[in-house]
Amino acid sequence: MSTVRDFLARHFLHFNSREVVAAARAWEAHLADGGKMMITLAGAMSTARIGGLLTQLIHAGKVHAVTCTGANLEEDVFALFAYDQYENIDNWRALTAADETALLERGMNRVTDMCIPETVMRDIERPLTEAWQEAAATGEPLFPHEFLWKVLGTPGIEERFALPRDQSWVLACKETGTPIYTPGWEDSTTGNMFASAVFQGRVASHGAVRSGTEQMEALMRWYLANCGKDDGRPSVGFFQIGGGIAGDFPICAVPALIQDCELEDTPFWGYFCQISDATTSYGGYSGAVPNEKITWGKLEEDTPKFMIQSDATIVAPLIFAWLLGG
Repeated sequence: MSTVRDFLARHFLHFNSREVVAAARAWEAHLADGGKMMITLAGAMSTARIGGLLTQLIHAGKVHAVTCTGANLEEDVFALFAYDQYENIDNWRALTAADETALLERGMNRVTDMCIPETVMRDIERPLTEAWQEAAATGEPLFPHEFLWKVLGTPGIEERFALPRDQSWVLACKETGTPIYTPGWEDSTTGNMFASAVFQGRVASHGAVRSGTEQMEALMRWYLANCGKDDGRPSVGFFQIGGGIAGDFPICAVPALIQDCELEDTPFWGYFCQISDATTSYGGYSGAVPNEKITWGKLEEDTPKFMIQSDATIVAPLIFAWLLGG
């Protein structure tokens, strides 16, 4: 039986399928030359269980940083603790408003064909709130993912896992020290919980969680340390799933360094690929062609660029399997 890699090389020959293979080969070549790779996660990729393969990529040294929405950050951890309580909705396109109300009343939060139980969110809220309170009291703020790392570092916590630990990309990042950046974290369940805790006086200050601009500064410093300009390695690659803030925030680190910090010898991103179902229209960022990023000082003319217009839950695992030799 042929491997996924063999199948793709033999049958993915034109159009979007050819772009899949070309992007996978270019990622592989980028790593072979000593380059590093950032992956960005929009949509609900964690609930789609991207963690099973992404964890392998992280441990294999094929992904070196992750930028994601707050939802993807927390939903990886929600699944780790409660996936056995999730509910599949086979006929989700046929749900009526009354059906949706019934799910709400049962505390089931729907993400397309999957429902996440409210109970896991409240279970995680308790240790997170304690960690936020401690950070506020000591004046030692952390980034959003670092609070989840603290929860995942609790002695005996693995006994509560509903999934094997190798299914959690957040845990893989903790184990490998891979940085996570979460722009717009307040637009998430745990972000809302934090704002509510400050609102109610249960957490003393918003300053317990480090801000988005602090995340950008940290990302800029990480980029300079990993872009290869001092030792001949390629600059960092950029693999984007979806669009929106998960992609737009980190890719702006390069023009910020070049144009705002006036570090003009900073190299542009060394590889770019995006998987998106968005079309190019109305000035939207999610469907913008890669060459538009040249005008913003993010990519250069000869940067390897790929745009795959398809379903990321299908395409990303195929590319990941290629990289893993599957």
